[in-house]
Amino acid sequence: MKKLFNPIKDKSGEIIEYLMSSPDMPTDEDLRFKLRLSIEETVENIVQYAYKDSIGWMEVETNLDDKALVLTVTLKDAGKPFNPLEIPDPDITSSVEERKIGGLGIYLCKQLMDEVTYRYENGCNILTMKKNIAKQ
Repeated sequence: MKKLFNPIKDKSGEIIEYLMSSPDMPTDEDLRFKLRLSIEETVENIVQYAYKDSIGWMEVETNLDDKALVLTVTLKDAGKPFNPLEIPDPDITSSVEERKIGGLGIYLCKQLMDEVTYRYENGCNILTMKKNIAKQ
């Protein structure tokens, strides 16, 4: 399932709901929670930061590998190049008051998904998240 959102300004909720309504999504509530949280964090970051003050687009896609039971969610945008995987993991042992702001969303995404990759190709950021959806 694939869709282009143009523009993305103020469309985070619509983009998230589109992805979560994909027929590729599992019915298991625990898996859906993990997927939704990961999708929310990444979509919100792209909508908020990718284009700064300009209006931009985002292409989203889900794909289910029926044989391996792996769900792939791909987010593509032409905003400023940004690899969220280069951000150091936050120190989750320190108190909330002592922690630096930012980085927790992508950290959660990396913990909840089985694989998260980033590449910059043809002027586009491409973030790919994979989750094994076989009964766990």
